[in-house]
This record gives sequence, C-alpha cells and structure tokens, in this order.
Amino acid sequence: MTHGVAAVAGATVRTRRLDLVPLAVAHAEEMAGVLADPALHAFIGGAPLTAPELRARYERLVAGSPDPAVVWCNWVVRLRAEDRLAGTVQATVTDGGRTAEVAWVTGTEWQGRGIAREAAEGLVGLLVERGVRTVVAHVHPDHAASAAVARAAGLAPTEQQQDGEVRWELRP
Repeated sequence: MTHGVAAVAGATVRTRRLDLVPLAVAHAEEMAGVLADPALHAFIGGAPLTAPELRARYERLVAGSPDPAVVWCNWVVRLRAEDRLAGTVQATVTDGGRTAEVAWVTGTEWQGRGIAREAAEGLVGLLVERGVRTVVAHVHPDHAASAAVARAAGLAPTEQQQDGEVRWELRP
C-alpha cells in the first residue's frame, strides 16, 4: 500500500464549512443521535444503532481491517459553525491504494444543506490527491439525493449493479 493512501485514514480534511475528523470510539454517543432517524435506512436497510451498539461498531472500525490489503478510512463530519457532528464519510481502500469505495450519510436534521456533497467532494479530493485511481460508490437507483452527491463528487453512473444499487465511478 502506498504511503499516501495509508496516511489517508488519519488525516483530518477541512472544507469550506466542514471538518472531516477521523472516527473515534468517543464519537458514538453524539453520532447515535445524528443517525437515530429510521428514515436514514430507507435505501440501505437495517435500523438505527443504539449508542452502545455504535460504540462497538466504531471499536471494530477504528481497529482497522483484519485484511492487511484493505484500509478502512472513516470520518465523522463536523459542521464547524454549529460545532456539531452531522454525518459520516468512509472509504475502503484496496488494490494497493489504487481503488477506493466511498459512502456518506448525513443526519436528517442536516439534510438539504449541501453537507453530504461538500463532505464527499472533500473525501474524493483527498483520495485522488493521495494516488487513488478509481473511486467507486453504490447508490440505490431511487435515491436521487445520493446520486446528486455522487455526481457532485465527480462520479458517474455505470451500467453495473450490485445488490440492487448502481455502481458509480470516478477515474481521474
């Protein structure tokens, strides 16, 4: 894995309004509130996690992938003006640092303000800057807001589908 991509996981990304802060177990309590709306799971399934469940999930994520060829990069999205967490972004980096699969979620209270778009643009920019050659996201075909975020981050839909979701790609 290239040094640049390995360092991505611990990098704080600053955008115009946001700080993408590397995920810590201590974020679980606040994030449980941010992610509490069952509507966030309309396209991805499942249900909101409780703070203890989220803490356990964050412990696994922070520990890192058990596969040395895979780097898990996870951030919470902090809206600086409000000094509050508003969502998450993540990247799973594979292929020797050349490919990253990205995802984002913004809490219901903060949707419609361009936060996911700005966070995804910051994340994709960091990945490309650090040598990632292919960025991939999977978006439910009915999730127009997420498709708009993917497009704003420079990704384009492909003909491929996985688990009912459209594969979007950026190849800088």
